[in-house]
Amino acid sequence: MRISVIGCGYLGAVHAASMASLGHDVVGVDVDPGKVARLAAGTAPFYEPGLPELLAEVGDTGRLTFSTDMADAAGARVHFLCVGTPQQHGEFRADLSYVESAFQALVPHLAPGDVVAGKSTVPVGTAEDLARRLVGTGVTLVWNPEFLREGFAVQDTLHPDRLVYGLPSEEGVPTPEGDAARALLDEVYATPLAEGTPLVVTDYATAQLVKVAANSFLATKISFINAMAELCEATGADVTRLADAIGYDARIGRRFLNAGLGFGGGCLPKDIRAFMARAGELGVDQALSFLREVDAINMRRRVRVVDLVREVSAGSIVGRRIAVLGAAFKPDSDDVRDSPALSVAAQMQLQGAQVTVTDPQAVENARAKWPDIKFASSAQEAVQQADVVVLATEWAEYRALDPAELGGLVARRAIVDGRNVLDPAAWRAAGWTYRALGRP
Repeated sequence: MRISVIGCGYLGAVHAASMASLGHDVVGVDVDPGKVARLAAGTAPFYEPGLPELLAEVGDTGRLTFSTDMADAAGARVHFLCVGTPQQHGEFRADLSYVESAFQALVPHLAPGDVVAGKSTVPVGTAEDLARRLVGTGVTLVWNPEFLREGFAVQDTLHPDRLVYGLPSEEGVPTPEGDAARALLDEVYATPLAEGTPLVVTDYATAQLVKVAANSFLATKISFINAMAELCEATGADVTRLADAIGYDARIGRRFLNAGLGFGGGCLPKDIRAFMARAGELGVDQALSFLREVDAINMRRRVRVVDLVREVSAGSIVGRRIAVLGAAFKPDSDDVRDSPALSVAAQMQLQGAQVTVTDPQAVENARAKWPDIKFASSAQEAVQQADVVVLATEWAEYRALDPAELGGLVARRAIVDGRNVLDPAAWRAAGWTYRALGRP
């Protein structure tokens, strides 16, 4: 099938390459000439494990092209809308200007029988508005939310844990146009469906709520264990043992019960805030009022890490040399949007510390955001003569650091484990002062 992917950022680039690898003829369209040129040359414009190999794999087939001209989307049977929906400046609401611009530019190139499949995370009600504007054109809108995890995006696209179709319906029953659109999506996703991927077919509103509901639940679980970490610090309890114990309960589970610096990135923070804003517009803001505390707990973790650094620095970080291991918001990514690691580094810099940050992939993106911070190319370089080391992003190479070897490079053996991933006994045995969130 011929497919277009509108928007070739993180979501769109991965989706376009993945659809081409499934055998479809794909054109990716983006307004950024530099991004299009890099993708057309087979180079990923951001770090994502597996994407360079996938681009190389499909590059020789001729099934994947990129363009800045929306007219090149004409002739595709399914058009995936993959543009960003960032948080509006100074507000919690999602900025839909990119969705609006892409949709308006695409409409003149649509033909009767085409399907527009929205994948962007949007406030509920957006799909209904777009669908009304397609009435009489013979084009059908569906909502097909994405569930990508940075670091696993290729795997999540080719082998998703579920697919969701939001179709036009009447009293919960898909219309004939909805049935025809479902048949096209089934053809697009024939391979994962044949592998047994669960499929949920529903209405527009439910499909739009799935992604933000999932992100809100995940954020709530993370902030819950971080709230428990605050109690553990006040009582001398160990939050990791607490998480182990409650995680054995099958109703709760151990995943995402790792207390630490909290969540960041371009999805969870802005999605839960946009969810709250939309609930307020719908007059049901009390239903999501708990998310305000989820957000507040998450932001408090960043302040608490700075407090721990101050504690191990005899009460002051002014003039202290502090090495921060990690700049990306999570490992296996170069994304520094709302990064807890970079936020902590910036706070300490502004409070008078001499901060050096390192990251395996995100240094350039971090430098663009905070040019006044000093950056290093490796952990060994970053910790030279440091008074305190802060592990802020749990990259595998940081988790594997030898405390004895690192101890020979620092001025003082003091470490704040912002992710609760190091072995306290091993570091203390090597002469380090070890502190972590929620642990004695």
